[in-house]
Amino acid sequence: MALRVFVTGPAGVGKTTLVEKVAKEVDRWGYLVGGMITKEVRRNRRRIGFKIIALDTGEEGTLASLRGTSHLQGVPFGKYLVHVDELERVGVSAIRRALVEADLIIIDEIGPMEYKSDEFVKAVGEVLKSEKPLLAVVHRKMIDKFRPLGKTHVLSVENRNREFGVILDEIMKELKS
Repeated sequence: MALRVFVTGPAGVGKTTLVEKVAKEVDRWGYLVGGMITKEVRRNRRRIGFKIIALDTGEEGTLASLRGTSHLQGVPFGKYLVHVDELERVGVSAIRRALVEADLIIIDEIGPMEYKSDEFVKAVGEVLKSEKPLLAVVHRKMIDKFRPLGKTHVLSVENRNREFGVILDEIMKELKS
């Protein structure tokens, strides 16, 4: 069975930072990393949305924006609009390319916003059925669904540096085998 590593934890603990550091190290060793990451968009220290970045091309899209702050169409989600078309254009495309081209697939984040897209849900299912190693950030409200499918790491401020080393070791061991 292919390696499945799921990272979860409270907001702001460094999940995306950890995933980015792992991606850089794996790339440094000459392996191809694909998939997507999600980052907060802030204005004047206030979060106004989230963007998606394709790891292979650097292409960006808007995952979500505060209602009334974007010209993009979206699906309501709390105080945000989720831009499903942007998620599919950038994120789902990156995941599907990674299924073909990458040595390691990264999905940041598997969460309630992303699950507004049926195509995203399908792409995650395709990755889970594949033989490719996966490193995914999973929203804390959804981790119980993924826990039986792989190894779960719960990040905290105290353990995030140690967990980075553990996760990187697991992934490198898998890639070198």
